[in-house]
Amino acid sequence: MIKDFIILNCIGKDDKIGLRINENFYIHKLDYKVNKNDQLVSNILNLVKKYKVNIDNKFSIIINVGPGSFSAIRTSISVAKGMKIAKKINLYGFKNSDLKQFDLANIELLISEKLIQNKLIKPIYLS
Repeated sequence: MIKDFIILNCIGKDDKIGLRINENFYIHKLDYKVNKNDQLVSNILNLVKKYKVNIDNKFSIIINVGPGSFSAIRTSISVAKGMKIAKKINLYGFKNSDLKQFDLANIELLISEKLIQNKLIKPIYLS
């Protein structure tokens, strides 16, 4: 069961980062005025520092694999895979259509109904 996680919902519109730690859930909206792709890692690091998160092998990262913007999806997958390699955390992907609303109840439903995959992440891009 996934307990503590970061969820990246970066598909090019209404992009957000969610953090669930110690039964609390925090949402950070990404600013559209700056290049989100350049700021994703900084935003994740700031969120982790702010809530004093210990990222270890029991931690997970969940990413939206699309459909969506090519650059936004590739950036979030690259960041997630980097975190997986560096911190030995679990990596999961979900389709945009499976998450109705970006809140803890719907994310827990996504997890409990096994709509996330931990196999090879296959992005879905808009053409």
